[in-house]
Amino acid sequence: MTAATGFVYDETYLRHRPGESHPERPARLEAIVQRLNQTGLINELTPIAPYKAPVSWVEKLHDAEYIKKFQAACARGASIFMVPDCGICPESYEVALLAVGGVFAAVEKIMDGAVANAFCAVRPPGHHAERARALGFCFFNNIALGAAYLLERYGLERVAIIDWDVHHGNGTQRLFEDDSRIFYLSLHEDPQFCYPGTGFRREQGRGPGLGFTLNLPLPMHSGDQEYLRALTQEGLPRLKKFAPQFVLLSAGFDAHEDDPLAHQEVTRQGYRAMGRMLLELARDYAQGRFLTVLEGGYNLMVLADCVEDHVRQLISAARGQIDP
Repeated sequence: MTAATGFVYDETYLRHRPGESHPERPARLEAIVQRLNQTGLINELTPIAPYKAPVSWVEKLHDAEYIKKFQAACARGASIFMVPDCGICPESYEVALLAVGGVFAAVEKIMDGAVANAFCAVRPPGHHAERARALGFCFFNNIALGAAYLLERYGLERVAIIDWDVHHGNGTQRLFEDDSRIFYLSLHEDPQFCYPGTGFRREQGRGPGLGFTLNLPLPMHSGDQEYLRALTQEGLPRLKKFAPQFVLLSAGFDAHEDDPLAHQEVTRQGYRAMGRMLLELARDYAQGRFLTVLEGGYNLMVLADCVEDHVRQLISAARGQIDP
């Protein structure tokens, strides 16, 4: 196995401007890249160039008419698309295609053996986007499309998506809720008190996908202890039983105690502990194949800290050593 960790980034991602005071701002990626440069970690990463995802692939999960409406809204200079929190600018459609293509490019490099794992510093984020509905800063579901790419292009039969963003990934869940090839695990704040109000325990999939969705909602003000207990006692046993061939992580860092958009109390150490557990899962079941896709995280210092830590873990895992 190669000892490299891939990194997807392009300055074009900064061109998506959802509004002057919008929390999902270009500065998020700038903070990440600045930290990776300051620490020298950028020199230990293998750059992966994103490309615009073909619309035919985006249509695997999103309705063609929805895609056209998004494109048209950007072209006419609209400032929002569908809901007020989905701010857009003329470049947003093209940038969103590049975000999906960044995930595709990383999947290709991992599956071809060029890198062992990768981090996708892409925006706009994706896990709230549904088949024909933009929500929660999201337009195309980047990680879900990456999973579909693994199933259809590479013929994988079992792909795990773990989502530790503080907000439930309603889009990812709904796109795969009847598909037994995808196991979706989400750890998030209690949906009674947190956007988008989905992700109750009773939501377990449907039809052939029943039992392949595991929601672990956590009470307000939950911290490392509660998150790690949920992951070790419920999440990991189910994931190991599923035995994924590839592990995808929707990495929102907004459950951190200093994030402004939620009420949880996870620390930098807690994120490292969860990352270690998931990398061990990938090592033991998925030949180390692990892909992280950025979702939320709105305190710039916290975001830079947590991404730095996570990238260090990916680099160590690619070299055959899981950091403690």
